[in-house]
Amino acid sequence: MTNPFKGRTGFDRVVRATGYSVAGLKTAYRGESAFRQETWLAVFLVPMAFWLGRTWVEVGLLAGSVLLVMIVELLNSGIEAVVDRVSFELHDLSKRAKDLASAAVFLSLMLCTSVWVAAIWHTVSTGT
Repeated sequence: MTNPFKGRTGFDRVVRATGYSVAGLKTAYRGESAFRQETWLAVFLVPMAFWLGRTWVEVGLLAGSVLLVMIVELLNSGIEAVVDRVSFELHDLSKRAKDLASAAVFLSLMLCTSVWVAAIWHTVSTGT
């Protein structure tokens, strides 16, 4: 069976997909306090990545680690929404899905923190 909502092609598909993405970002910003906090952190840290990073690789790691946190947070929110859509009833599988998604956010935050601490440590210790 073919999905009737998958009939878009070409530029029309790109325009509609962009609209859905913007709607998702707005929904996350309005409804998820963690995403809102991470957005404001990114507003500060992504420009800082260009100041702190000395090469495109360093800038990419610094900025990318921040954006990765936001990406994982969006996926976490999506998983939570689907679980809540199915049922608000307490269930071991629902808890498992939410806990695993939360763990993914935690690991992305630890990765981001490690990258930034290492970059700052390297800059301070080498004086560059």
